[in-house]
Amino acid sequence: MTLVIAALFAYLIGSISFAVLVSRAFRLPDPHSYGSGNPGATNVLRTGRRAAAALTLAGDALKGWFAVMLTQQHVIAEPAAVGVASVAVVVGHMWPAFFRFQGGKGVSTTLGVLAALDFYLAAGAVATWIVIAFFFRISSLAALVSAAFAMFFAYFLHGMGRLALEPAIAVTAIAALLVWRHRDNIRNLIAGTEGRIGGRNAGPS
Repeated sequence: MTLVIAALFAYLIGSISFAVLVSRAFRLPDPHSYGSGNPGATNVLRTGRRAAAALTLAGDALKGWFAVMLTQQHVIAEPAAVGVASVAVVVGHMWPAFFRFQGGKGVSTTLGVLAALDFYLAAGAVATWIVIAFFFRISSLAALVSAAFAMFFAYFLHGMGRLALEPAIAVTAIAALLVWRHRDNIRNLIAGTEGRIGGRNAGPS
């Protein structure tokens, strides 16, 4: 029952779409209606409103952090519940109950989850993203490589005793979800048509 409650609560938190809410607050079009049609910070940035995009990114990351932190604080000595909540909040972002199950790709929310699980895990993922984005200028590629390295970092930290096995397994599940949600980007990468950072179609949005 504890795992079910943790999963449901985290999923509902993840279902809050900050791209839609921030767009409404800034009187911007629904992010589903332009660009990639994806409700995420990169797509909101296509409106030219950097503040709206920054708030979207922050909100999506914060909900990932909040769901995991809340589970860590209130479900004592239950690493499985933390792992379940970690996956559930990302699933909520990708398929939100409040917005017709049309959600984002989960990169920002995953960052919040990693930050709650372990600071070094999040720092490693961010560093990987920056390096790949700097050299290749492709945000989706940076996100995919970061997801892969996050799995490595998670099991490395588990071996060091900093992270329990269940959250490490959860990071693997989240990475698999990110790859699935980026399948169109992967096809574009293979075809050499994926947009670059700074271009009109940049990013996983």
